[in-house]
Amino acid sequence: MTGNAEIKIISFDVEGTLVSPDFSLAVWYEGIPALYSRRHNRDFAGALAEVKKAYDEVGDRQKEWYDIRYWCERFQLGDYQLMMESYRDRAVHYPEVKGILGSLGNQYKLIATSGSAREFLGYLMDGIAGYFERVFSSISDYEQVKTPQFYLAVCREMKVKPGEMVHIGDNWQFDVLAAQEAGIRAFHIQRGHPPRSGDSLGSLTDLRGKLAL
Repeated sequence: MTGNAEIKIISFDVEGTLVSPDFSLAVWYEGIPALYSRRHNRDFAGALAEVKKAYDEVGDRQKEWYDIRYWCERFQLGDYQLMMESYRDRAVHYPEVKGILGSLGNQYKLIATSGSAREFLGYLMDGIAGYFERVFSSISDYEQVKTPQFYLAVCREMKVKPGEMVHIGDNWQFDVLAAQEAGIRAFHIQRGHPPRSGDSLGSLTDLRGKLAL
């Protein structure tokens, strides 16, 4: 193995790291409000305002914020699957993703470690799931947002020590700080921005050089 010989597993966040957020944004801010509008006889603008207010009340530090079943029950919306399917074409991988995954997969085990619920991952991972040995959802599998305990549980599942895994993600709290607290080296991807430090990435094409350091 070339590069960092002690690293056995590379973990990737999904949304914002491998896949654009367009699909999830469409579901949360177009699809759910549209269902709410029909169910509660509101115009779309009013429905969107009420839905956003409810999202804010829960906040993105709570697991319910990411759980579409919770919101459909709370808003009494019924089935959401056809709505999600209608936005399938919004799930778009960033252009360098397949090439990077194909290259790194020759040297390391790859896993996806996501804060998205599995209802979303079926769409977000379409076309790239085959690159990964495992796909973990903190929400669906562990009923929590990404915490140090979640990352440690993933390490146990993969039978590696935290120092034998690196994680890449776009969220400073959930992908960087939480992983670092678990003892995992974390790379912060900030697409469209030049790397700001040794462990920041402007895109995944920066990753291979970082792994060799």
